[in-house]
Amino acid sequence: MKLLYTGKTKNVYDMENGHYLLKFKDDATGTDGKFDPGANTVGVTIEGYGISALVLTDYFFRKLSAIGIPTHYVSADIGESTMTVKPAKAFGNGLEVICRFRAVGSFIRRYGMYATEGQELDAFVEITLKDDERGDPPISKEGLRMLGILSDAEYDALTDYAKRISRSIKDVLAKKGMELYDIKLEFGAVDGEVALIDELSGGNMRVYKDGICIEPLELTKLVTAE
Repeated sequence: MKLLYTGKTKNVYDMENGHYLLKFKDDATGTDGKFDPGANTVGVTIEGYGISALVLTDYFFRKLSAIGIPTHYVSADIGESTMTVKPAKAFGNGLEVICRFRAVGSFIRRYGMYATEGQELDAFVEITLKDDERGDPPISKEGLRMLGILSDAEYDALTDYAKRISRSIKDVLAKKGMELYDIKLEFGAVDGEVALIDELSGGNMRVYKDGICIEPLELTKLVTAE
């Protein structure tokens, strides 16, 4: 297999059979040595993080596929910390799609004049460009269309999927006594249609239980426990 890309939390390999292999690592985003799902840089290494992220990703991708959400998921090998996926074409140089149920993180930093910490939000979706140099700037539907990144139809499909995915995950967590505050998703074009890609783990969502934010490894244990 050929190494195609070394990412912050996983490496990407060409399997030379039409699929790609994602190798999950123990690196997580954060700042000052502390885990932060909203950060743009690797800030902490957590032993067992890679396998934990893959277990939760496998768990949620299977559930979403069962309800008709298109994804790049093919299979997972938990022991090897790898996931086989279909090739996906990025929109532009990549987009991050955040769905928010509570006002926390960057939302409060930007809109604190009008919002209060923890304020309820109704699956508020915002899209940012993957651009570390410019701090992942938010962009509107019109901006995406005018810059040739997304068509209006692709935008509508993407935001609809983002809400359906986020609400589905929120419902799963609620049944286990937890609350999803926000989640960061990634989409690409798979077989010519908008599809969910990357991962669904404690590394890209804020989940609370009894008012306390749950760390990624603990979240995997709580979600997958029978």
